[in-house]
Amino acid sequence: MSVIRQYGLKRCSTCVKARKWLEGQGQQVEFTDYRDEPADSALLQAWAAAAGGAQLMINRNSQTWRGLPEDRKTPANEQQWLALAAEFPSLIKRPVTMFADGTTTFGFAESTFATHLS
Repeated sequence: MSVIRQYGLKRCSTCVKARKWLEGQGQQVEFTDYRDEPADSALLQAWAAAAGGAQLMINRNSQTWRGLPEDRKTPANEQQWLALAAEFPSLIKRPVTMFADGTTTFGFAESTFATHLS
């Protein structure tokens, strides 16, 4: 059995729910709180590629996003979006789950997770 890598916030209810669901399916999950252990530049770039762009991995409904000054909410390019994600990891949609099949997902949906387990 391969280990599934998951990133998020340890107290995030969606992260907890996703991890429990995976473990209930007999999966081994290695969880990293990205506030405690920030993702490096290469990992952020890989996530951005998986999301279809750094802008698409940002949760614009989060309290962190709402708390940003307006001028920070309009990065001009991919590098600025990545810099924003690096500075404020809680902006990243969570959990970020990296499955053994090479797929990276953002958020939690049982049907999506089940697809990547088979």
